[in-house]
Amino acid sequence: MFWIHLNVDYPFNLTGILYFPKIKTNIDLQRNKIQLYSNQVFVTDSVEGIVPEYLTLLHGVLDSPDIPLNVSRSYLQSDNNVKKISNHITKKVADKLDELFKKERAQFEEKWDSLKIFVEYAMLSDDKFFERGQKFALVKNIDGKHFTLEEYKTLVESNQTDKNGTIIYLYANDQNEQFAQISAAKEKGYDVLIMDGHLDAHFMGLVEQKLGKMHFVRVDSAPIEEIIQKEESATVELSEEQKKTLTELVKGELPSMEKIEFNVEFKALGESSKPIQVTQNEFARRMKIMTAMQGGMSIYGDLPDMYQAVLNVDNPFIKELIDRPDKQVDNTKLKQLVDLALLTNGLLKGEALNEFVRRSYEMI
Repeated sequence: MFWIHLNVDYPFNLTGILYFPKIKTNIDLQRNKIQLYSNQVFVTDSVEGIVPEYLTLLHGVLDSPDIPLNVSRSYLQSDNNVKKISNHITKKVADKLDELFKKERAQFEEKWDSLKIFVEYAMLSDDKFFERGQKFALVKNIDGKHFTLEEYKTLVESNQTDKNGTIIYLYANDQNEQFAQISAAKEKGYDVLIMDGHLDAHFMGLVEQKLGKMHFVRVDSAPIEEIIQKEESATVELSEEQKKTLTELVKGELPSMEKIEFNVEFKALGESSKPIQVTQNEFARRMKIMTAMQGGMSIYGDLPDMYQAVLNVDNPFIKELIDRPDKQVDNTKLKQLVDLALLTNGLLKGEALNEFVRRSYEMI
């Protein structure tokens, strides 16, 4: 996609060419593609001790008589010439990307989906690269428009800042699966990013840590009415007995799913809002994704996926459930509403989905 020429005589000698291969997710198979030479004599294609690990995603050739050969990797990492060469290559890569972004932004954006995994990996690995990378690292919304981090902050801060002054960056990682939630967000005038990359979960955490007063939130992590809280939530006036009764009713209609558990929550979301919505906590989901990428060596890897079945106590149907202490409710309608909430989140499958379709035809 892009390439960088290296030609240095002082304070060390280095020539070479590095180029960006088109990669998407498979990092490991792309390694060992930089060949190291000393005065045109091949030395190695394992250069992790000579260039930062994230640069080993690049391909190319380096030639330098100033890199000591046949010594341990720990020695290489402490050698002054090696450090200077490594820092020089890193700076050249960052400068090249910045130059291309400024001079050929349209072309840069066209290739961003392939460049993204490299830039995110570099920014995650190196604080200095993060500082440089802020100038050209891009985010893309569901309409296909690209923004730098600063540009995107300017775009959304007026409409997507919550009551605590935190800017909420809404995102989806599957436009088809989260279509309903994306549509609801757009109806409220919110912008939604597409974050479907291999390293996005880690990258979002890094950006939140570095930039502060902003937070990435997936569009299905809360009811759209509360996903960006502009004011205090309305009070839910239910007794503990009423909550217990409703919880039992709803849980009785939820299908049993392996490694998935549901909690029932109560929100006052307005009469016109959906009676039942299914959401998943942003922190829990993101930790699960990051744990899976790291081989599952964490308590999060063994925990079930936790979802919330959110009951809107302002909705007429839920009010009807509340007002019937004898529990004589329309179970068919309740089951249908529960299944619709699950279907919206891609959680209705197999026998439960087949039963929902059959019941829908009967109701029609």
